[in-house]
This record gives sequence, structure tokens and C-alpha cells, in this order.
Amino acid sequence: MDKIALEKLKTLTILYAEDEEGIRKKVSDSLRYYVKDVIEVNNGEIALKLYLEKKPDIIFTDIMMPKMDGIELVKKIRKSDKSTPIVMITAHTDKEYLLSVVELHLEQYIIKPINLRDLKDSLKKCLYVISNNRSITRLLPQEYRYDFDSKILTCGVKEIKLTKKEIAFFELLVQNRYKVTTYAQLQEYVWGNELMSDDALKSLVRNIRQKFPKNYIKNLSGVGYKLDDKIS
Repeated sequence: MDKIALEKLKTLTILYAEDEEGIRKKVSDSLRYYVKDVIEVNNGEIALKLYLEKKPDIIFTDIMMPKMDGIELVKKIRKSDKSTPIVMITAHTDKEYLLSVVELHLEQYIIKPINLRDLKDSLKKCLYVISNNRSITRLLPQEYRYDFDSKILTCGVKEIKLTKKEIAFFELLVQNRYKVTTYAQLQEYVWGNELMSDDALKSLVRNIRQKFPKNYIKNLSGVGYKLDDKIS
């Protein structure tokens, strides 16, 4: 998977419905390596509730679950949502059975046991659908909005110009929205093979802070930087 695809995946949230805890935990851990977050649920009723509340970017669901099975869950979602990518996971291999779920407009179905290659293939297909249907945009405090596809930062209707390194720095903070971005991550993501000197980092942070309200970007001495959660 190329770097751009990996960067886009890191902005996305997956809702994953699976009643078998062992499978759910294992698959969720694998998915978290690629995406921003995985919301785990163990039945279709809770999955539908959280889908409506959280509006995840991608849905992974098992078929056989208590209270509401995966097929019923997808049917309810598809009544009003034709675009969110959905991947069905099943132990069934019968072709007639699998053909019956084609009308649900799935991106892919995965036959258990699940392997990493299947998961990566599914994520690529889902990302392709998302990229064609909409830009990957994150809403931020105080009317700021960042579009990962066009690399455009806006505040209300005003576009805010960022340099190449400022874009890389800010994207990393947005991806790590509720945690600290470490100096090691900044070295790898922003500077790459160049050396990140103290002066270069301070200069970059000073310049980008001028484009935001006071305390929008916080420094944790000796650790790194983060967006301030308390900003409203």
C-alpha cells in the first residue's frame, strides 16, 4: 500500500460488528494499524445505533450475530445510505448464498478465517470508493477545516496558505487529534531523510502558529505537539 493511501486511511474510522470476541479483537487490532479508529460492537442492534451516532467512514460486519444479523443491519443502512463502503464477513462459502447479498452493494465479502491480505485488499477497495465519492475532510475547532485530498486548510470561507512542511506538520497533528505527536514522528513524517534541527522545528512551529488562534497548537516540553482539545 503506497504512502498516500496509508495517510488517507489514517483519517478514517471503521465500525466493526462481530459477536465472537476473539476474532473481533484480533481483526480490530490489525485494522487499527491502518486506520484512525475502530469502533467495536458485538451485535447488529448496537452496530446500527452507533452507525447513526458516529457516522463511520467504513463498515465491517459479520453475518451471523445476535439480536440483528449482518444482512438485516446492511439492509437498514442501505435504505438511506448507498455510499458508505461495507465489507461483509462470513463463514459461508455457498455461492448461491453469497449471490443473495450482492443486492446490498458491498465492496467485498471475506470468507473466514480472515487473513491480513484480505483486510488490506478490502481497505484499498473501500478507500477507492471514498476517494471517488468525496474528499477526506476533517472538521476542527473554531470553524477550521482541512481537506486531505486537496491539501487545503480553510477557516469559514477563508483559505489559509501552508507551506509543504507546514502541511506535513499539521496533517500529523490532525491525524493524532487526541494524542501527542512526538518529535520522532515529526522527524520521520515532516523531515524524512533531512535532519530536524531544534531551530528548524521552532521556526516551523512559530510560522504555523501565526495562522491559528493562540494556544491552538500546544507544546508538551520534551515530548512533542498536539492540537488543544479544550479549544471550542
